[in-house]
Amino acid sequence: MSDDRPNVVLVLADDLGYSDLGCYGSEIETPHLDALAEGGIRMRHFTTTARCSPSRASLLTGLHPHQTGIGVLTADDGPGGYPGNLNDRCVTIAEVLAAAGYATYMSGKWHVAHEKDEPSPAWPTRRGFQRFFGTLDGGGNYFAPRGLRRGEDDISAEAREDPDFYYTDAITDNAVAFIREHAETGDRRPFFCYVAYTAPHFPLHARDADIARYAGRYAEGWDVVRERRFARMRELGVVGEEAELSPRDPRVPAWDDAEDREWEQRRMEVYAAMVEVMDRGIGRIVEQLHAADQLENTVFVFLSDNGGCAEEIPPRLGSDDGPGPAIIPTATTDGGEVYVGRHPERTPGGEDTFMFCGPPWANVSNTPFRHHKRWTHEGGIASPFIVHWPRGLEDRAGTICDATHYLPDVMPTLLEITGVRYPVQPPGRDPLPLEGVGMVRSWRGAPRDDARCQFYEHLGNGAVRRGRWKLVREYPADWELYDMDADPVELHDVAGDHPDLVRELAYEWAAWSARCGVVPRERILELSRWGLTTGS
Repeated sequence: MSDDRPNVVLVLADDLGYSDLGCYGSEIETPHLDALAEGGIRMRHFTTTARCSPSRASLLTGLHPHQTGIGVLTADDGPGGYPGNLNDRCVTIAEVLAAAGYATYMSGKWHVAHEKDEPSPAWPTRRGFQRFFGTLDGGGNYFAPRGLRRGEDDISAEAREDPDFYYTDAITDNAVAFIREHAETGDRRPFFCYVAYTAPHFPLHARDADIARYAGRYAEGWDVVRERRFARMRELGVVGEEAELSPRDPRVPAWDDAEDREWEQRRMEVYAAMVEVMDRGIGRIVEQLHAADQLENTVFVFLSDNGGCAEEIPPRLGSDDGPGPAIIPTATTDGGEVYVGRHPERTPGGEDTFMFCGPPWANVSNTPFRHHKRWTHEGGIASPFIVHWPRGLEDRAGTICDATHYLPDVMPTLLEITGVRYPVQPPGRDPLPLEGVGMVRSWRGAPRDDARCQFYEHLGNGAVRRGRWKLVREYPADWELYDMDADPVELHDVAGDHPDLVRELAYEWAAWSARCGVVPRERILELSRWGLTTGS
């Protein structure tokens, strides 16, 4: 008998900014995601955690990252929620769906396990995924990634020996193969396919032909591009008339004053190419779903893991950014010199370079917000979010959802759609209750829940949002308060006008942080100084 429960395809980008898709205002070519948005729903106020590993842990489990064991990244950062491994108090969406009869596939970046070389209980193959292709680490060479695995077997040599290998395309190839083979073998089970791209995470690696499509597109510089994106976002309705464009990041000069403008243009040309190649792959996945006659009955979700990344490579000396990127240039290629950061003999894009966009273009990616990945201001946590589900949301096609939701809400939403019950107590495990709420009612037009609090913490930066109000701080500064209905870009701090509300929300955040095992920032900095943390 055929099982007509909906399939789920969950696609995650890495370090993609809020405005980096065409349907969110960008000049980058993303026709396939734009088409999914036109036939589905875009969310205006979906937020993540402020970094990749915590976001992935929360997305996969419906919990806050500290509850899962991923407080910062995948280093062993101490007690409680910081060992850098998915613990036994959480279960993944793949585990729950597999137990309910779903086929479960994953292609791409895992990055929620401390052990990268020997299989552990935190590996995807031990957390519900029946088939896996990808990497366990946070990022690296797109042309020959280290630690590439099929199942639990290291197949890195296959990538090194293939002159046409490019990781973004390989992630797509394997996701497409999973869906095609599922149909060809006559498997009647519904399937869950998690596609976790590394694009556009550093380093800036792309094929010359893809980069060439963007030649000259950024010649007018980041100020003009940012202003154009903001205008387009207003036209599209992804920001309202009440939104203001935040000032240029104070670390970023005016374009006319920038050094080496050709090199700066090239950085963004490569970044745009990386996003377009990912979008092209998503188009292939959609095409395969259509070929298998499964597109109508598939819930297709796309989002990013955090805001755009402003990290410079190599990191700025003397910066207090907490754990930063772990740069191991010798691991980028097999032999030969690798050029890290700005270099007079190399431009970004090739395998012999290890560079990224830095604050100037991250400021563009996160239009109209200020701050970036690592902060809990909107620039660090706001994400594009697209859901396409013809059978379930046909009458909502092309709409924009104004409700506020965040990562813990994804798993309960998918369980609601699939009709699968969250396990009370799987064998040998004692999972925590889900922290999120379903989003289907919001997608269908239900009013915002102004009583619920949403909580965030990363490296001491913290936030809590309740209804129109958001309390947020950049460690070690005091709390700031914003009326997000009137000031969604967080430009006008009204904490001084509402001291009682500040105390009330700060108390809520403190109670949440104690319950979920948040470790004070000072402890994390101490571990960082001893070299016990790594970044990505």
